[in-house]
Amino acid sequence: MDVRYTVGKNEYRRMTTEELRAAFLNTKLYEKGKVNLMYCEVERGIAGFAVPTTKPLGLPAGKELASDYFCERRELGILNIGGAGTVTVDDKKYALRPLDVLYVGKGAKKVLLASNSAKKPAEFYLASYPAHKEYPTKLIKFEDANHRHLGTVEDCNVRTIHQFILPGKCESCQLVMGVTRLEPGSNWNTMPAHTHERRTEMYMYFDIAPDAAVFHFMGEGTETRHIAMHNHDVVVSPMWSIHAGVGTRAYTFCWAMGGENQVFDDMDGIKIEDLK
Repeated sequence: MDVRYTVGKNEYRRMTTEELRAAFLNTKLYEKGKVNLMYCEVERGIAGFAVPTTKPLGLPAGKELASDYFCERRELGILNIGGAGTVTVDDKKYALRPLDVLYVGKGAKKVLLASNSAKKPAEFYLASYPAHKEYPTKLIKFEDANHRHLGTVEDCNVRTIHQFILPGKCESCQLVMGVTRLEPGSNWNTMPAHTHERRTEMYMYFDIAPDAAVFHFMGEGTETRHIAMHNHDVVVSPMWSIHAGVGTRAYTFCWAMGGENQVFDDMDGIKIEDLK
């Protein structure tokens, strides 16, 4: 498990590009046939991939969690961005098609991930935060998510926000999770930018062509930086940082949040003219 430690906004101002990438970005989580996880000191969040091929994959607890099993004290969101697969939680098996999400509540002792076909494996993206209360495991099919259509052609940000784990749709302790997909010809997300003083967020960008990139903007609104992102890359956004992006073409990303407040629209907006 790759461990990342908190960087404050004062240290951030002095960091080089490579230092920013080493602190906030992970480019090595996606690997066929393996589970790779990143443990972040910010909100104790975990992000990662499980890409089973010829055999199912389980989730490790490890020294970092100091627990007997992964969900002993935390909850988990699983998004499938690959082929069809299954997730077995204790004794119940759930079928996940592309862009289905499974919420796994605190206390689940066994989580086993498998692909229907090794030639077209499921690609399970994992997001997890600590939990102090148990909520039932729930499958949210793509068509059952909340679908919010936003943006304009003039602002180059026509997109759909697909909300899976949030109050009223799938109850959780603190995890909120969904997917944003941009329409062809649009390339901006989350602009005007905002911060979340009451929670942190992790972005995983996907559906990015090999010859394309997304430039993820971060930092305080008055002192922004950018990180170049490619397919399956994950970036951590602490409470003081904006998290917006612009791509060389349309793309998709998964967002997952954890912290004090689960209200989706709880954010502190920054006017575009105030960005620096």
